Amino acid sequence: MQESDPGFSEAQLSRARSGDAAAFAALVQAYQRLVYGIARRMLGDAALAEDVAQEVFVALHRSLKSLESLAHLIFWLRRASAHRAIDRLRARGQHWLPLSAAEHVVAPAAERDPLLELRLQQLLLLLSPAARAVLVLRYQQDLEPTEIARTLDMPLNTVKSHLKRSVATLRDWLLEPGAATVSREP
Repeated sequence: MQESDPGFSEAQLSRARSGDAAAFAALVQAYQRLVYGIARRMLGDAALAEDVAQEVFVALHRSLKSLESLAHLIFWLRRASAHRAIDRLRARGQHWLPLSAAEHVVAPAAERDPLLELRLQQLLLLLSPAARAVLVLRYQQDLEPTEIARTLDMPLNTVKSHLKRSVATLRDWLLEPGAATVSREP
């Protein structure tokens, strides 16, 4: 994903920082998909993702004056979204399966497969919050490992380990039906 804005300008950011309510509303409208998307992928629950998005934008309103540019705003939103989603996962006491090493290599599919995408989303929910955040930022937000490390305040080698082990684990789970099941807690 590009660092460019979705129809939001530096001038609007400046007005929002100055307290212009209409500019802040435009900011929320411009970036709500980014924030909600990260939360939704990490939490697997639309209602929780909406709550996290609302919390992020309330916190953003309090922190607006510290933001220096649109790039800083996007960085801040990604970081806040991922960390709040991780906090929610930890607060729920969700149990996830440990990552395991894998040796299998699967050729990429030529076309989109909605059933495969659904299964991957279900399996993603079984990963630890940190591993889930790394995968969402890498494959949904298209961030490079160095950007993910900076966003999550995590060592680069830890990010790379999460990427390698998580992808291998998801691949294993896909190749072995029944190896991982999605158990949703109420």
